[in-house]
Amino acid sequence: MGEQSTAKFPQEVVDEYAALGVDLVSMFSAGHLGTRMGVEIVEASADRVVGTMPVEGNTQPYGLLHGGASAVLAETLGSVGAMLHGGSKKLAVGVDLNCTHHRSARSGRVTGTATPVHRGRSTATYEIVITDEDDKRVCTARLTCMLREIDPGAVTG
Repeated sequence: MGEQSTAKFPQEVVDEYAALGVDLVSMFSAGHLGTRMGVEIVEASADRVVGTMPVEGNTQPYGLLHGGASAVLAETLGSVGAMLHGGSKKLAVGVDLNCTHHRSARSGRVTGTATPVHRGRSTATYEIVITDEDDKRVCTARLTCMLREIDPGAVTG
């Protein structure tokens, strides 16, 4: 995920996890795939998650941003929002992702912004808009996550 210390979580969320003995900022990650792809979370709350990803290294044979790379960024951002909505007692698991690719990107960074469409007790759905450096829409995605109850002691850093 690159610079994990750049993620900005609401203090009450950090405190909620800290009460369970979990350092959320240290624990949080886009995973190995997100790290390899250069995904960086720059803002995170249940209301809005923003992250970036370089185009370079994430292209298909024509030199364009790979649609699968956009899907990784979208699912990462939507999952973070769903996780923060569910709180420390729920696990967010993606069950549906769809992406519409509007235009290509050849260089620079793309930015994704995830905002909630639905936040319930058992599911959360986020719309993720990915734009290029000129603020032109590259992709629109929608992610639905199931929110499953977990044992708070199972969350580890």
